[in-house]
Amino acid sequence: MTDQELKDLVASLAISQAKTDEQMKKTDEQMKETDHQIKELRKSQQKTDEQMNRNEAKLTKMGILLGNISNNQGDVAEEFFYNSLEEKKDLAGIHYDFIDKNWKSSTKNLRDEFDIVMVNGKDIAIIEVKYKAHEKDLEKLLTKKQENFKELFPIYKDYNHHLALASFYMPQDLKEKALENNVIVLQRKGDVMETFIPKNP
Repeated sequence: MTDQELKDLVASLAISQAKTDEQMKKTDEQMKETDHQIKELRKSQQKTDEQMNRNEAKLTKMGILLGNISNNQGDVAEEFFYNSLEEKKDLAGIHYDFIDKNWKSSTKNLRDEFDIVMVNGKDIAIIEVKYKAHEKDLEKLLTKKQENFKELFPIYKDYNHHLALASFYMPQDLKEKALENNVIVLQRKGDVMETFIPKNP
């Protein structure tokens, strides 16, 4: 290799090295920029996580608050109907000797609670109380509640069972459906209780 060829090779290597150095410098800058972006992203993610945690805490608190409001409304309705019935112990033309609320019972596979129960020597009334009644409440009373009561309290299996749905508010179509299914309807009217009796109770 001649001196000139050697000089050309060295010059070529120097140019190549300079390009490599320049490329590495750019890569380093890009990596620094990427690191900076990652750090910023982490900060942003941390803020988002903190905000989500705050939102979750607020939603939990709201859920508890709404649950408490709903429970309180249910308690008010239950107390109103219990006090109204307890005074005379009469329901739909039948006199009862005993009234109680919040009957609970359970077996290995079944657990249920009944809002108000009235009993005499041959009749038993199972009263489901809602602040605002919905169709699913009526369906539950007609099927699940009635069947569960018979299973959980077999001592009353031979009694005449009477079902009642009590509510501060009940849509007219639901009231009619309840009466069609031989369910007594109890509604609040001002400070008194109004009773609607099925044609064939």
